[in-house]
Amino acid sequence: MKINLISDTVTVPSAGMLQAMQNAQVGDDVFKEDPTVNALEEKVAKLFGMEAAMFFPSGTMANQTAIKVHTQPGEQLICDHFAHVYNYEGGGVSFNSGVSCRLITGNQGRITAQQIEEVINPTEFYHMPKTRLVCLENTTNKGGGAFYDFEEIRKIKTLCDKHQLGLHLDGARLWNALLETTEQPQDYGQTFDSISVCLSKGLGCPVGSVLLGSEAFIQQALRIRKVFGGGMRQAGYLAAAGIYAIDHQWEDMRQDHQKAKELAEILYSCDYVKKIEPVCTNIIIFSLLDSANELNFVEQMRQQDIHFMRLGKGKLRMVTHRDYTVEQHQVVLSTLKKMKL
Repeated sequence: MKINLISDTVTVPSAGMLQAMQNAQVGDDVFKEDPTVNALEEKVAKLFGMEAAMFFPSGTMANQTAIKVHTQPGEQLICDHFAHVYNYEGGGVSFNSGVSCRLITGNQGRITAQQIEEVINPTEFYHMPKTRLVCLENTTNKGGGAFYDFEEIRKIKTLCDKHQLGLHLDGARLWNALLETTEQPQDYGQTFDSISVCLSKGLGCPVGSVLLGSEAFIQQALRIRKVFGGGMRQAGYLAAAGIYAIDHQWEDMRQDHQKAKELAEILYSCDYVKKIEPVCTNIIIFSLLDSANELNFVEQMRQQDIHFMRLGKGKLRMVTHRDYTVEQHQVVLSTLKKMKL
């Protein structure tokens, strides 16, 4: 029994999702004639209270499209040093948009309005790149699934308005944050200029992300998606999975959060564990004591067919998801308890 805790991207469609995909009505989305894609875009736009939305094959493409629309070559965006758009999108910020990143060391991937204000470049000082965009990530991937206090986001929005900066949210795991906070999707839609949300992580879809913004923003994004090669034909089969997931599988993610907290509790009790980042949603990042052998730990777990990720610099990551069953969970808990290093 293989137990895969490498990521929440490893899920496969549920039976209900497969049925919805099979029954989807489809057309050519490049001509905006796929009724199911159109329905998904309308559904997500309405959910967040934003004017328009666009279906993308990946979250990276959605983020990179947003950055391209917001910026011009030679300008600069501000983000945390853990940000996905900086670390895990293949250098696309510079490759696609000719934009540099001003990195901030925040708290588990979260930055504050005060930190942002300190690094906004003065517009009259032409020796420095023009600050144009702020990118936030919620929840944070490399930050261990942490989510923002929305009051801080509001402060950041006020700052961006003051300096005429765009505000983009990489909300790949925003669905997770919404289950743990009192904010509604419309609160985010009223605050951010653009938002990307992923369907293929905790929601359990096989493919896809959605980018949200104003009508004018999404019209520009349509051209950029075409340039990036993101036009899809009968994509309604994939969009149907997204509609089904939002309607039927979103609440299930609470179980992922609970399992993550239970894994953290066991790890806290293990004498070979040095540190565990605060567990807020479905990501557990931890490190072992210097005296413990990390490679030996990984190998012993692999012998039990339990797989997870090494992040480097002594950090290990486990991610819970809908295909991580109660039975598998008990095996992992028992294995961690019995481990000797």
